[in-house]
Amino acid sequence: MRALVRRAGTAPVLDGVTEHVGDFADGDVARAVSEGADAVVTTVHPMGSSREEQHRVGAEGTPVLARAARDAGVARLVHVSTAGVYDRSAGIGDIAEDGALLPEGSGDYPDTKNATDAALAEVDGLTTVLVRPPAILGAGDTSVWNTLRPQAVRDGDRRANPAQTWPWVHVDDLAALIAEVATGAVATADDPERGPVAGSTTAVIVAGEPATWRDYLGTVADAVGVAPEWNDEPAWTGRLLTDRALRWGWTPRVTLAQAMQELRQGLTTSP
Repeated sequence: MRALVRRAGTAPVLDGVTEHVGDFADGDVARAVSEGADAVVTTVHPMGSSREEQHRVGAEGTPVLARAARDAGVARLVHVSTAGVYDRSAGIGDIAEDGALLPEGSGDYPDTKNATDAALAEVDGLTTVLVRPPAILGAGDTSVWNTLRPQAVRDGDRRANPAQTWPWVHVDDLAALIAEVATGAVATADDPERGPVAGSTTAVIVAGEPATWRDYLGTVADAVGVAPEWNDEPAWTGRLLTDRALRWGWTPRVTLAQAMQELRQGLTTSP
């Protein structure tokens, strides 16, 4: 396994993992790490950066890696996209992979993620899978939903409609699906409901059991000792449908109760 990172010493120290330092938007670097590989997985997107930086890295840089992977004969490219590309306005019902995407102008993050997905779909001759998770739970200092958002709740950002859908997936379950797709455990098919379409681009939504903002914000607020500020503003109350991932053989293992317990424990034991 080759881990391509931007800063030396940041790849995980694990048996079988070799660190490579460089920018995947550099054609020479992309070719070097793709040569002889069976699959390429990319999770890169500079959240919080300027729109220009997000576009440069995502929509312009990611296709460089994709084309290098294709030219090297890589069997599959797995790109971690986001369920945040879908329109989840109030009144929108359940959402499957063919759900309406947010229009241009919806925000720097969804705009540039949509642009990246579209750019990857234009890379011919490569089997590409766009994995679309919602909020990703999991312990860690840089975890958005276990660490950074709870800090924002402490700081006063705690308004939400308790009935609003809060779609989520645990990082362990997300990683399991990515691994199954990348290693070919999920066979290609001529129907995206049965597997990634060979030589084409296939999206797949991955999410855990249904939850609401009452589940998440209620847990966080209680753990950090503040009161949530509930409102009745219009909100999306549908579901992200994971029928495609389930047909591919994926089964989430982490329950909502387990994820909330991990979240609570991390918040109540941290200084």
